[in-house]
Amino acid sequence: MLADKRILLIIGGGIAAYKALELIRLLRKEGAAVTPVLTRAGAEFVTPLSVSALAGEKVYTQLFDLTDEAEMGHIQLSRVADLLVVAPATADLMAKIAQGRADDLASTLLLATDTPVMVAPAMNVRMWQHPATQRNIATLRGDGVRLVGPDEGEMACGEYGPGRMAEPAAILDAIRGALAAGPLMGKHVLVTSGPTHEPIDPVRYIANRSSGAQGTAVAAALRDLGARVTFVTGPASVPPPQGVQVVRVDTAREMLAAVEAALPADAAVMAAAVADWRVAEESHSKIKKVAGAAAPSLRFAENPDILKSVAQSPDRRPRLVVGFAAETDDVLAHAQAKLARKGCDWIVANDVSPGTGIMGGAENAITLISATGAEPWPRLPKDEVARRLALRIAGALA
Repeated sequence: MLADKRILLIIGGGIAAYKALELIRLLRKEGAAVTPVLTRAGAEFVTPLSVSALAGEKVYTQLFDLTDEAEMGHIQLSRVADLLVVAPATADLMAKIAQGRADDLASTLLLATDTPVMVAPAMNVRMWQHPATQRNIATLRGDGVRLVGPDEGEMACGEYGPGRMAEPAAILDAIRGALAAGPLMGKHVLVTSGPTHEPIDPVRYIANRSSGAQGTAVAAALRDLGARVTFVTGPASVPPPQGVQVVRVDTAREMLAAVEAALPADAAVMAAAVADWRVAEESHSKIKKVAGAAAPSLRFAENPDILKSVAQSPDRRPRLVVGFAAETDDVLAHAQAKLARKGCDWIVANDVSPGTGIMGGAENAITLISATGAEPWPRLPKDEVARRLALRIAGALA
């Protein structure tokens, strides 16, 4: 799939540098040529010899190498590739890219290139969560840099949380998506998915039965057509797709903040099953059952309307806004009313009555509703529904 593609792989300093060796192997197996660049810090974790042996090419390390400058030069080196990949991308390297610094070979290549750039962050959880890092990430995204990961898990330092570099297979999927010559190449699509959990107390919450399967399938289908996908997901039972930017949230208010942070986008597909209500006064300790006492009384507050907020944004509205309507009765009437009320372009409506088996199942039967009418689709696997919807989105954005 990556035959005749050239990847310029910049290996930053960090324990995750060992994963870059496996990434090189996977890329070569796919037919890609890999030009490796090893930073000074990266060479503390993997050797130039091991990198060169796997890549089958010379490893570049120095900005001022007279032979290389005479034969190619660092400017040309950054432009002969189809994609620049930084893995691992340390906090320092990402800061350099965001600030436009060029004080070594890696940062100079990244500043001098007009080729798409992808970074796979890897750092301590505190460094990842630091406001400075988050500001740099926002800058990188605004500049069109693709991010893959980081994953959440146990760190080499013993701490736990987000910051682990994505696995090589996930980075490979992201590279495939970035180099896909699909109709959505160069487009940014925002997808929301899964339920939201609205806490009652530390151990209880309000939610629905959404598995996140359809939203996940849509994100993967859009990725396969070449789109850069930001995937904002609640606590779904289906794992997120690889090769997209995943933002995990729990509540509706967190999802709204993540959606606003991901804009602007060319299209937004709002497949999440957002809870309409939350408990107005969440208890900070477990509500105890007392024998003979009356059941606790919960007062509710309305959650933000994320779909309406995006569709009716005066200055950041995507060109295409797609909402979802899961109904149990009068499906078309409710969906058409939702289309008008929210101000979106399309509504994907489906009947999730218990007898349909759609909620949490492997298939879906939708009706695509727009200003021009209602178009019923046959019952199909959710992956096929996603593929057809992604193609329809690509046509609308063409």
